[in-house]
Amino acid sequence: MEQLRLGVNIDHVATVRNARGGAVPDPVRAAKLAEVAGADGITAHLREDRRHITDGDIDRLVEALTVPLNFEMAATDEMHAIALRHKPHAVCIVPEKREERTTEGGLDVARDENRLAHFIAPLRDAGCRVSIFIAADSSQIEAANRIGAEVVELHTGGYCDAHFDGDLDARDRELHAMRDMATMAHSLGLEVHAGHGLTFDTVAPVAQIPEMRELNIGHFLIGESIFTGLEGAIAEMRRIMDEARA
Repeated sequence: MEQLRLGVNIDHVATVRNARGGAVPDPVRAAKLAEVAGADGITAHLREDRRHITDGDIDRLVEALTVPLNFEMAATDEMHAIALRHKPHAVCIVPEKREERTTEGGLDVARDENRLAHFIAPLRDAGCRVSIFIAADSSQIEAANRIGAEVVELHTGGYCDAHFDGDLDARDRELHAMRDMATMAHSLGLEVHAGHGLTFDTVAPVAQIPEMRELNIGHFLIGESIFTGLEGAIAEMRRIMDEARA
């Protein structure tokens, strides 16, 4: 199998910075360290309430990065305009609620096909690679394909939660669904990514899915960097992913 790409989400470096205010720690510095450590891309989620990544962070990431930037965003007019101004390599459309701590579940594409189709068309025309963050569900994959997405990112939160709750039956069901839906998405010509909650303990079975091409991981790596440094945490995740593919 070809090497699996690792996208590193640097949102929670900004979370720590914003907890106190000021300029440190700098998420752009973290992104550059991630490049050196082996990240294949950087993910940043500009939320409507700007709780972590700011507009200025996006400006500086676009200028500083030599690896692709994946811009996570809600399907709103404001985010649409920002993405079209910057034209990042990739745009991942995610659901967003003000009260949530982090992205909860996948986007319900099947219920909002017409609006989302019109939303992503200008992004694709601008050269952005459009990804849709969804549950491992056949109806959502079919809808993502119909609206013209090029990539689906499968939500791994349920799988990771079941693992750490010790519910091995639920964990295995989630993993089986991911495998089946990755095969289905690939058969439709969609590239398959995954992310949300992945750790050293949970990443290998997802990395072993043959159709998987990229994993996007953030919160765990930023937390682990407290103990091992960011470069060390990313290097270890890269090692586990590579061994799983081998």
